[in-house]
Amino acid sequence: MEKLCLEVQDLTKHYDASEFSLDHLNFKVPYGSVMGLIGENGAGKTTTLKLILNLMRRDAGTIKLFGLDNIRDEGAIKQQIGVVFDENHFHELFSPADIAKILRSLYQKWDDNLFQQYLRRFQLPADKPIKTYSRGMKVKLSIASALAHHPKLLLLDEPTSGLDPVVRDEILSIFFDFIQDEEHTILMSSHITGDLEKIADYVTFLHQGRLVFSGVKDDLLDSHGIVKCNASERKRIDPKWIVKQRTGPFGCEILVNNKAAVRHLYPELLVDNASLEEIMLFHVKGEK
Repeated sequence: MEKLCLEVQDLTKHYDASEFSLDHLNFKVPYGSVMGLIGENGAGKTTTLKLILNLMRRDAGTIKLFGLDNIRDEGAIKQQIGVVFDENHFHELFSPADIAKILRSLYQKWDDNLFQQYLRRFQLPADKPIKTYSRGMKVKLSIASALAHHPKLLLLDEPTSGLDPVVRDEILSIFFDFIQDEEHTILMSSHITGDLEKIADYVTFLHQGRLVFSGVKDDLLDSHGIVKCNASERKRIDPKWIVKQRTGPFGCEILVNNKAAVRHLYPELLVDNASLEEIMLFHVKGEK
């Protein structure tokens, strides 16, 4: 039986001022893995992370990290997690040296030597204020701060958003290094699905506050495919294989949930592989 780092059960959050609700969300993240959290803007990704961190109160459900309840055991849990949001949350006048002084007093396992190692690795000047940093440097500083107290779990909210491919690749390599001992775990929300295809072991897909899929990333990619066909060919495909479709002036594209079966049953049809981004787009914009 796999050991779980994070377990979310029937998580529900309603907003009185809007129609959005996070509706009975369920997913599990085993130790030593990377879970990618995907969905369109407003799907509920950031709300889920805030609920896990107890930055807002849930209406129903349970959240367990390291086997502990995220509300009852909040203090013990937060000693063991690192968080990186898509925006810098440190004061712009602070330098990394200032940040180290603050975090040293908050985290029992704060490691000054490790923090300095990350600053050198990222080529971040320790004595310059954050306002002089580029966006990429600010993200690297957030990562260094998150890792310097030896967390077991990293919670990442769009950590590579707005960064060039070189910086993104460098940051992904850091996350790879983090999980190598199979005791560390990452939950990473991102709209850059290509990054998740590189690093994620599991994917949880949210759409309008509801769970579409949560499971092994490779199973999702291996099973789904895209059929390109005309209207008459579309009618011959058994509806049980069809997830969503998109119709255009020159034919239609169909997302199928078992591309191996469709290729076997309809050898005359072209069935392409589907990326995470394409699967998400079909669910969000496709027709039933």
